[in-house]
Amino acid sequence: MQNVYKSSRRLHNKGGVMKDKRIQGEIQNLKPHIMRELQSLYDLSVPVGQLSTKELNERLIAVTEEIGREVAVYVDRKGRIIEISVGNTWTVDLPAVDARSEVRLSGVRCIHTHPSGDTELSDPDISSLRRLRFDAMAAIGRLSGESVGCLGFFTGEKEEDGTLEVQLFGPVRADHLNRIRLTPLIQSINKRLSRERTQATDDEEERAVLAGIDAPMACALWMTEDSLAELAELARTAGATVVGTFIQKKAKPDTALFLGRGKVEEMAMFIQNERATLVIFDDELTPSQQRNLEMALGVKILDRTALILDIFAQRARTAAGKLQVELAQMKYSLPRILGQGLVLSRLGGGIGTRGPGETKLEVDRRRIRRRIHDIEGEIERLKKERLLHRERRRAARIPVAALVGYTNAGKSTLLNALTGADVFAEDKLFATLDPTTRSLRLADGREILVTDTVGFIQKLPHTLVQAFHATLEEVVEADILLHVVDVSNEAAEFQIEAVTEVLKELGAAEKPMLYVLNKLDRLTNGAGGTGGGEAAAHVDTMGDARYEAAGSDAAGGFSEGEIPSLEEVHLPPAVLRLLRGREGCAISARTGAGLVELQERIASFFRTGEVELTLHIPFTENAAVTRLHEAGRVLQTDYDERGTRVRVRLSEEEAARFRRYEIS
Repeated sequence: MQNVYKSSRRLHNKGGVMKDKRIQGEIQNLKPHIMRELQSLYDLSVPVGQLSTKELNERLIAVTEEIGREVAVYVDRKGRIIEISVGNTWTVDLPAVDARSEVRLSGVRCIHTHPSGDTELSDPDISSLRRLRFDAMAAIGRLSGESVGCLGFFTGEKEEDGTLEVQLFGPVRADHLNRIRLTPLIQSINKRLSRERTQATDDEEERAVLAGIDAPMACALWMTEDSLAELAELARTAGATVVGTFIQKKAKPDTALFLGRGKVEEMAMFIQNERATLVIFDDELTPSQQRNLEMALGVKILDRTALILDIFAQRARTAAGKLQVELAQMKYSLPRILGQGLVLSRLGGGIGTRGPGETKLEVDRRRIRRRIHDIEGEIERLKKERLLHRERRRAARIPVAALVGYTNAGKSTLLNALTGADVFAEDKLFATLDPTTRSLRLADGREILVTDTVGFIQKLPHTLVQAFHATLEEVVEADILLHVVDVSNEAAEFQIEAVTEVLKELGAAEKPMLYVLNKLDRLTNGAGGTGGGEAAAHVDTMGDARYEAAGSDAAGGFSEGEIPSLEEVHLPPAVLRLLRGREGCAISARTGAGLVELQERIASFFRTGEVELTLHIPFTENAAVTRLHEAGRVLQTDYDERGTRVRVRLSEEEAARFRRYEIS
């Protein structure tokens, strides 16, 4: 962070409380007498309503001429100097400026020097004026032996692009600037700002800058550019507009600022010029990195985890979903609350615990821990309810297929296409948060349940996986996973690996899986080598033809030999590459292409390990018919004078119990 020189001398702030006098900024290698001279400036005051004084101007210019650097003082409306800094004004953080309101000025003016003597306000000066909403920004210097200066202030009106209009006055002799009556000028500007303000800040556009590092071995699969492109899509989903991206080649993140100091200063300049309101980092930041970056850049700082949590908070609809999002947010926020840690985690007697008691921060930490405990209890109750539902499904012998996959792969669209549901689907990341289950009757008459789940993403925060474990148990308990992949995405292979990693964390990576390569219709001649529409239509035609050939009452469904090889259906190369070594099929959930084959593959999976029997059960043993309906799937029932004739599909284990009724 910025170097800070502190003096033993103290100064009253606005509330009358003593605070350190300090010099901020680029104070390396400054001689002691220069530091003492800068410190002594705190003893000066400026008449109320006047920009500066001749003495203050001359002393500032004299220091600048000796050290060759900019010097800035920040003066409040009572004429007190509240901060002094050395270096560019756009790198200076102002803790004294607490409220940067949209409807009024900050109450602080900046007077700084230009070593060259050219006092026209630079672009960084004007950006600082806008960002910190100074009452005024003045630049002073010595030109041809005379003190001159330039003043910038708001008019209270807006430019065409929405930025506040700045009026420049000068360069003129410095003493002319001191004759300007600031008080009525500030009152007029504030009045106009209040009138111009017509909507709340929350409704305004968030302008985001993205940042990440390109480490040599940062990720074996993902390119930094691809990861940041995905981060941009996340930002769009959250409602932000991305105005810039910064990537720095760096072996490992800086412990203080994540990026190098020079890159952070470059970002600070860009932020001011582009009027950005937040910076989003592609990796999780430590609490100290986040605080340091906020001080250095002067805008809100988020990391990938915080951004995903914000999207989840927007998307949560059910009580369970909202609870899980709140739990994840609490666990994320807890270490970011500054406090005294374990020292006051449980107040008691002894050395180091006597005194006034806990601070508000420690109380906040205690409340968050208590809320986390409460939420975990509520989620545990929800888990028991879900367990009860699953046990009922198992008792009813209803098979379950869970849709899993990368976010925005088309899982919800596929659920709608298969089951006729009307689940919300949108071309944005994490459109689905709460799980949805619908029934599907396959072509062979079998009824199964299909569950849509929240999408996964690379660098999925561990706290989210933990918080959503109750929801993701639907994945763990499913009989088969339908891994939906966006085949039109160039990073599809990497997305498959990212989903696999999350499934491993859930303990579900070894479950039976069918890869469903979706969005076949998006592949073009250029991308896939074969027209996407042509390929999709061919897949659908093959599936329909095979279905019709088998007949709706075919006992065994499709045999292995009837399923054509990948080369036979002339799929695009992108699809062929993804299906090598994987059991799956290509579809378009949007157009319906390939859905017949998908349903048959699902049915084929559930037929595995089953046998079909034709049984004859005497009327005297009708209880066996009841047990048969409970144990298997009855395909056909007929009656004769001696009993009930039943054609049924059973597991091999259950079939052994009824073999004595079997007829040829």
